Amino acid sequence: MQKRNNLFKALLCLLFILILNFSPIVAKAEGRDVYLGGFPAGFIINTTKVEVVGVCDIMTENGMASPARDCGIKSGDIIKKINGIEIKSTNDVNYAVEEDFKSINIEICRKSETFTVETNAVNDVTCNKKKLGLLIKDSINGIGTVTFIDKSNNYFASLGHPVLDENNKLQEINGGKIYGCFVYEVRKGLKGTPGELRGIFENNNEIGSVNTNSPCGVYGKIKPHVPLTNLKAIKTAGIDEVQMGKAQIYTTVNGKESKLYDISIAKVDKDNKDNRNFVIKIDDNNLIEQTGGIVQGMSGSPIIQNGKLIGAITHVFVNDPTRGYGICIDKMLEILN
Repeated sequence: MQKRNNLFKALLCLLFILILNFSPIVAKAEGRDVYLGGFPAGFIINTTKVEVVGVCDIMTENGMASPARDCGIKSGDIIKKINGIEIKSTNDVNYAVEEDFKSINIEICRKSETFTVETNAVNDVTCNKKKLGLLIKDSINGIGTVTFIDKSNNYFASLGHPVLDENNKLQEINGGKIYGCFVYEVRKGLKGTPGELRGIFENNNEIGSVNTNSPCGVYGKIKPHVPLTNLKAIKTAGIDEVQMGKAQIYTTVNGKESKLYDISIAKVDKDNKDNRNFVIKIDDNNLIEQTGGIVQGMSGSPIIQNGKLIGAITHVFVNDPTRGYGICIDKMLEILN
């Protein structure tokens, strides 16, 4: 009887060990293999809106004229339609104006108000084309930082936050391009005044295409000719692995040379709805001396802890440029899944 009891206890112990070994509680997911970014890029993003950036005079047979100014169009207006034709690019405007219309009805969106103005195009004698005297754009450009490049498909992630429209909503985009960029100057951040990186687009060095603007950043694909083997390979780490305390950022504030700078993780907020998952503090005196802390253009700079990529810088505290927010890498990776 005693032998049976001992055998039963041994079987129970073996079963308990097997349950522990196969329990999902002890399983740990492996990080994703990516190339570390940290380098600046020049972004030209095509929007689905045409914005008026100014009005001008046109040389006509009867002197100077500006139909756009005369009918009340102003800088900042969004052109929605011309004679019922939906407008999504500057080319759409040009085609509509060249049509043989007796008059031109332009649907305008100004802030939250939509209204229609009526005018007529005039002939520009310098080029023999019909014009309204509009200066318009259908793209956004600026400098940001690439966070990482996925090794499996060469997709890049950048900025860590969305590009917003004039109403602070997610900007709809129609593709775009990114270029190499050379940082030539830093305007230091001060209390109440955000600083910025100033850079030059390398127009002869197109490195990728943009296809997504999301709450977690701007994404696209690196061109096949761009060498990636000179970039650092790194694994990602989920937010559950992040610890309060020492970390680093990898960013570029001079030329094209990316460097590591010391920071601290001051707060971790896993479930933040605005993707402000970290509060970080710049500890590196060298970076503070150069930039004052976090400046515009550093958005997307990778955050590294214990040799793994855990997220990216997204925002600066206006009243303290040495502090800012970061997004966790889990959120940025979701867009690629």
